[in-house]
Amino acid sequence: MITVKTSEEIEIMAEGGRILGNVLWKLETVAQVGVRTKELDALAHKMIVAAGAKPAFLNYRPSGAARGYPATLCTSVNDGIVHGIPSKYALRERDVLKLDLGLRYKGFYSDAAVTVAVGKVSEKAKKLMAATKMALVAGINEAKIGKTLGDIGFAIEYVAKKNGCSVVEGLTGHGIGRALHEDPYVLNSGRRGKGEPLKEGMVIAIEPMFAAGAGAIRELKDGSYVTMDGSLAGHFEHTIAITKDGPRILTMV
Repeated sequence: MITVKTSEEIEIMAEGGRILGNVLWKLETVAQVGVRTKELDALAHKMIVAAGAKPAFLNYRPSGAARGYPATLCTSVNDGIVHGIPSKYALRERDVLKLDLGLRYKGFYSDAAVTVAVGKVSEKAKKLMAATKMALVAGINEAKIGKTLGDIGFAIEYVAKKNGCSVVEGLTGHGIGRALHEDPYVLNSGRRGKGEPLKEGMVIAIEPMFAAGAGAIRELKDGSYVTMDGSLAGHFEHTIAITKDGPRILTMV
């Protein structure tokens, strides 16, 4: 069931979203050659707690999962798409790093992700990152009263096709609020005018995930997802509220 938020609840989510946006911005600046992904995780945890919030992913166990997630931050490198677990891995020149982060603040969740170029990356990586970020903007622009989830998915998929990328299969955005994952699923493909109508007060996480190669994916033993063909992946995400004045990005700095 889709839960509609009040204007007061959306303001609380915006407060938490600003905290999240600030943490992600800091992580982007720190994510340089030689930095270990577990160091980024430690920094994310420290900043979230210091701001009076709680990590959303730490020990989170979605339905069907064998165990809870063991970290605050998801760090997925190169062909990694999502759910990469921070480790002793030291970032290298040309790495394409996905940072996915969530937090809980005053009873409400927010969720966002960015893709970071470590050092000088390839032209293919630059194109993939630009296309994925462009798709997020395109999806957000469709997040208006009277539009549909199909309109969002269509806009995202159109950007992928136009830029020679693939939408990764089986991974989607989601509703968000008092739970990290709520209805509805927010697909990265769709048909114009189809799917759930968008109504004032809906809050969703829009998160295009693209691959430079084919869209097929596989799950590793640690629960992370990578591209089946080993091609580079990109991921950007914002938490968005549907308002009478248009889409409102809640996870901005």
